Amino acid sequence: MKQRMLGSLPVSEIGYGTMSFASTYGASPDRSEAIRVIRGAHDLGVTLFDTAEAYGPWTNEEFVGEALRPFRDQVVIATKFGFNIDPATGERRSGVNSRPDHVRQVVDASLKRLGIETIDLLYQHRVDPAVPIEDVAGVVRDLIAAGKVRHFGMSEAAAATIRRAHAVQPVTAIQSEYSLWTREPEAEVLPLCAKLGIGFVPWSPLGAGYLTGKVDASTPIESSDFRAASPRFTTEARAANQALIELLKRIAADKKATPAQIALAWLLARAPFIVPIFGTRRLDRVEENLGAANVVLTPADLGEIETAIGKIEIKGERLPAEILKLSYR
Repeated sequence: MKQRMLGSLPVSEIGYGTMSFASTYGASPDRSEAIRVIRGAHDLGVTLFDTAEAYGPWTNEEFVGEALRPFRDQVVIATKFGFNIDPATGERRSGVNSRPDHVRQVVDASLKRLGIETIDLLYQHRVDPAVPIEDVAGVVRDLIAAGKVRHFGMSEAAAATIRRAHAVQPVTAIQSEYSLWTREPEAEVLPLCAKLGIGFVPWSPLGAGYLTGKVDASTPIESSDFRAASPRFTTEARAANQALIELLKRIAADKKATPAQIALAWLLARAPFIVPIFGTRRLDRVEENLGAANVVLTPADLGEIETAIGKIEIKGERLPAEILKLSYR
């Protein structure tokens, strides 16, 4: 697979997010199967793997570390701190926590769970308004100096906050939700990344599965699946947003591709510093999604997509209100 640069960090042009192996989409899959799929993604050329303390919490980091251990020196492992998780019990408390002492404690615990000496890319999962971002960037700078971290990233941060953090410790990558139906980063964050030489990592590039064309208004969603609480996954919203899927299917038919491949190829075409990370529990879906790297969208294709999207009104907020309020601070 071709590589792209997140700042000064070389990675595969498409990465793999492992959140779906936690209980996010319902019951967690078997650990051995998760490890098989993660290793299979590496065999197919993926070098960027994304996890977080919050996924589980903790369990995701453990099996990601186990899965990648045989080829640790060939991959980039990204993890995150920032949610308010009790370090002793794992209880997910309300709000966020980026106090420097807490960040240090989380990093030490993540290193132990991952079984590695250095975290390649450490993200602040959400900005903590109670802690100056300069203090957060400062503690990450110290962790880099100590050899525990290599690169600093931020997730769902506002452009002004990114600038302030970058002045203290250069930011390697910004991770925010970005896809054909979630385009908020285009206004300020993507231009800032281009200006400062920061990579951009879209999470949920396939709209939590909706943009694959395999989810419609009749698809059952279990109560334990996080999408059950998402405004975009109500029955009404899924029916209303079907126009976007019809567009993807039409472009996919022309390109002899799948809707998922078109959605990912569109992101790859947006800028050379964009590296989307998709998530799936199935190895055949990993292979399908990586095929997006071989899909060529011409300027005419991109113009056609843009014109068509301009006529589609997406129904439903991208996240529940209590989660959405944590973004772009």
